[in-house]
Amino acid sequence: MLHRHIALAALAAGVAACSQDRAITGPAAATAARLAASAAAADGAPGAVYTLMNLASGNAVAIFARAADGTLNAAGTVATGGTGTGSGLGSQGALALSDNGRWLFAVNAGSNDVSIFRVSPAGLSLTSRIPSGGAQPISLTVRGNVLYVLNGAGGGNIAGFALDANGGATPIAGSSRALSGTAVGPAQVAFSRDGRSLVVTEKNTNSIDVYAVGPDGAATGPTNYPSAGVEPFGFAFGLRNELFVSEAVSGSASSYTLGASGALRLESGSVSTQGQRAPCWLVVTNDGRFAYTANAGSGTISGFAVGTDATLRPLDGGATAVVGSGNIDLAFSVNSRYLYQLRSSGPITALRVENDGHLTTLGVVGAMPGSVAGLVAQ
Repeated sequence: MLHRHIALAALAAGVAACSQDRAITGPAAATAARLAASAAAADGAPGAVYTLMNLASGNAVAIFARAADGTLNAAGTVATGGTGTGSGLGSQGALALSDNGRWLFAVNAGSNDVSIFRVSPAGLSLTSRIPSGGAQPISLTVRGNVLYVLNGAGGGNIAGFALDANGGATPIAGSSRALSGTAVGPAQVAFSRDGRSLVVTEKNTNSIDVYAVGPDGAATGPTNYPSAGVEPFGFAFGLRNELFVSEAVSGSASSYTLGASGALRLESGSVSTQGQRAPCWLVVTNDGRFAYTANAGSGTISGFAVGTDATLRPLDGGATAVVGSGNIDLAFSVNSRYLYQLRSSGPITALRVENDGHLTTLGVVGAMPGSVAGLVAQ
């Protein structure tokens, strides 16, 4: 009984810490778009970082201009037209950029819709708002001309949309799919690298859902897999469809291989962050060599070296960088040279990723409300 009480207490602590045209573009085209975007944002080119204010009084995207050396300057906010929840979403992926970096997508968890922005040198311009296909959208993912939204309330579901050239979207017939059950505590949805699968992490069931995506963009499934660790949360894909998942309560990260059939195979099970608490958000460099977790309970970032067999090896005894309390998200610049860390009621920290995976702090900027959610960078 004592062990059960300890486990329940750890689970509660982890949840609290982390809660701060219809044509489908194929994998080759999407990969080409990402490569083109990376070339456009090569070393020495400026960019931008975006986060979501998630205020109940009116949602907005905060914009930070990124200089060529990776440092940031606040550049204002743009209203989404919807509303947030006024508190953290407990998710990863509240914002997403298109493969070519020309469109930004933002959840409005308070008004149950999604805002679509055109990205240009002049800034952001709102082109449309669409119903999210459910209640309380918390995460989204885009590949080619297909957008999927993860809704966290009302039992939870995913819903797919076909994007058009003018910044609009229409629902894809048959794309709305339930999660593995009700009250599963979903955290993130994302396309696999090859675009054939969608993955959703479920915090409350300690499991991972995999959906197959057809040529028309419609999803089927899910197939539900047990997580290697307790409370799978954020995740990212490597170069060869390796799946890397943070585990908030276990204080660890695991790696899997996602096969062509959509089956998950465990590679590294629950590799410890070595005392760093509540690793909730996870990102992987474009070259697949390094993964990093944002540790909400420790105010640190943990780095992992990724082997050619998808195995994980901790760097620096668990804490690769100390960034301060309220640690709630991570995002890479498009070329993965710079890593950005979001804090609730605090600044964004800019870091440079060195060749050996170590992180060098470049500076901090801004002050976020406690409701802030989501982080993407160019």
